[in-house]
Amino acid sequence: MKKALFFENAKLLNESLSITPLMYGSLGLEYITGESLNSEDIDILIPEAFLKERWNEFKSILAEKGYALADEHEHAFERNGVCYAYASIEELEGFAGVKLTEIATVMENGATFKKLSLEQYLKVYTASAKDGYRVNVRQKKDNEKLAFIKDRLKRRGNV
Repeated sequence: MKKALFFENAKLLNESLSITPLMYGSLGLEYITGESLNSEDIDILIPEAFLKERWNEFKSILAEKGYALADEHEHAFERNGVCYAYASIEELEGFAGVKLTEIATVMENGATFKKLSLEQYLKVYTASAKDGYRVNVRQKKDNEKLAFIKDRLKRRGNV
């Protein structure tokens, strides 16, 4: 269900703003493993310019399609009871050491988007486990995801 909503949102971003978003967070991890992690929201990384200089344009495009701004500081929108949270893709390298040039771009259901590999998710959740906010608020879930990722990598013989 949330995957289909992501594809719909990605198509909107592709067509309206020429953005190739990154499917991030639990939903992205679900996508690459094929296993349900009961993602609570849809996390999407986009070029930082749309969160700063082009923020008003970005908000307008989403508003036209029924996305209501839920939290401006967090760049979060709500549509039909689902939260879409946007963050800067450029921060990924400094935060987790994931090089933007090494992120795969794929097309599915008419949407072009980026996805992380399991190895890249390992870097992200390892960095998250050290992040102040995440340690205090999300530590248990992040540790569960780290164990999940390590287990999948071990099964593949990558760890």
